[in-house]
Amino acid sequence: MSTSTDEIAQEAPATSGTPHRRALLKLSGEALLGGREYGIDPKTVVAISEEIVAVHEAGTELAVVVGAGNIYRGMAAAAEGMDRATADYAGMLATLLNALSLQDALERLGVHTRVQSAIAVSEVAEPYIRRRAIRHLEKQRVVIFAAGTGNPFFTTDTAAALRALEIGAGAILMAKNAVQGVYDGDPHEDPQARFIPELTHLEAIERGLKVMDTTALSLCMDNRLPIYVFELAEGNIRRVAAGERIGTIISTP
Repeated sequence: MSTSTDEIAQEAPATSGTPHRRALLKLSGEALLGGREYGIDPKTVVAISEEIVAVHEAGTELAVVVGAGNIYRGMAAAAEGMDRATADYAGMLATLLNALSLQDALERLGVHTRVQSAIAVSEVAEPYIRRRAIRHLEKQRVVIFAAGTGNPFFTTDTAAALRALEIGAGAILMAKNAVQGVYDGDPHEDPQARFIPELTHLEAIERGLKVMDTTALSLCMDNRLPIYVFELAEGNIRRVAAGERIGTIISTP
């Protein structure tokens, strides 16, 4: 199913059993690490790509935003003392490396993709143009957004919220490493941290829960865009996209 680029409306949050028509998948850079300390693990990229292919074949129009923690972790020493804006631009370029790796894996699995970058790199990626991105989705292509928002001082979480709203996605699917969803503390440090199955955007902001940065949460709250937070485990991307109730749902009624 396709929509007119002139009439992009937000979908209501999907309930259990209701597949998402259009969604944005947010992956952290660490999701591509596999067992490495930093860099990109090809087997992990292929495994994630296979999940994306399954979602695509099920009929969901899918866009992807990927972070850069896997590469930037290796640059941490070099970034010490660096000007914040310069460091942020370096991080944006790192997201482009991840986007190209993901594109290559998806193309080898037979799915047509487009990388759109918020920073001009015309030799390897299209410039970000909202209407073109929507058209790619309508033509059953997976769109990967790289380079964040193109501005320093904004995270890839904010880029994910912004792009999801611009393309009229019905939800953000946020895959997390080694956690089932949102907790009231850090489960890696506090064994007593409790899992929270559902909460509002405002509660996430007021309680300082480390789900997304405040700017991204505020954008989603103001536009009533639900966020599905779940563990990046085998089959989970497919299950959430299909409307299955797992992980945490952050929404504003």
